[in-house]
Amino acid sequence: MTTLVFGHKSPDTDSTGSPIIWAWYLSEIKGTPAKAVLLGEPNTEAAFVLRHWDLAKPEIIADVAAGQACVVVDTNNPAELPPSIAEANLMGIIDHHMLVGGLKTKTPIDITIRPLACTATIMHDLMGDDLAKAPRGIKGAMLSCILSDTLEFRSPTTTPHDRAVAEKLAADLGVSIADFSAEMFAAKSDVSAFSDAELLRMDSKEYNVDGKELRVSVLETTAPQVLIARKDALMAAMPGVAKEDGADQVLLFIVDILKEEATLLVPNDLVKTMAEASFGCSVSGDTVVLPGIMSRKKQIIPALKL
Repeated sequence: MTTLVFGHKSPDTDSTGSPIIWAWYLSEIKGTPAKAVLLGEPNTEAAFVLRHWDLAKPEIIADVAAGQACVVVDTNNPAELPPSIAEANLMGIIDHHMLVGGLKTKTPIDITIRPLACTATIMHDLMGDDLAKAPRGIKGAMLSCILSDTLEFRSPTTTPHDRAVAEKLAADLGVSIADFSAEMFAAKSDVSAFSDAELLRMDSKEYNVDGKELRVSVLETTAPQVLIARKDALMAAMPGVAKEDGADQVLLFIVDILKEEATLLVPNDLVKTMAEASFGCSVSGDTVVLPGIMSRKKQIIPALKL
């Protein structure tokens, strides 16, 4: 049976590239037939990365069959995985997020969770010398994942090891990190083709905070004013998205990659109360700027409270 390798719903660059990397490793190095798949349409940056490195877009699946062998990467949260994940044969998890819990397996599995900025960095370490056998596209995907997740080393999640791995890969590939990152972020910032509801779901994760089910959405961009200009429409779409997704509220953080700050949209008193309690700020309008806030994983989720 072919092992399916996939990341979380609403796939970003890491959840698009890492399944491709690991499926190559399992198939070509470990002799275990594997196939990368996605749980949704890749975002604009991830789509750019696939085109740039001439990588085929993986098949998009909605669920997994009972007994299907699979490896989960870039998440360990059941809410971000296929509905039937508990019936699948989960073989392993490779991740860099906090341990959420809730996954149950039929047998012991191989789990690697490390406090690094990117799943692809962990894969670099697990692959060791075998990475030298990887084709250019696999190495390019690995570099892209790291630059995306670290926001070109601006994110507070960045470790010296993430940076060293990225610099080594860039040198091997003959790529300018600054130039390639600028191309990636330009692709990420082009959201003109997306509806308000699509933007709210594009890079979002589900969390429960003090009894409130939240969809915490982050849009990283080098052109924040394009998104802020749509704030009224985005806030108007929030109740519908929340209802459809079984959430109480959508939180949208617009992260300015270059200024290294986030703007939180504040559509109601619940979000106002949460913003002031979580970030020690004073909210007077329908947005609040949060200097230095760039990482959902390290700065937003751990801070959220009512």
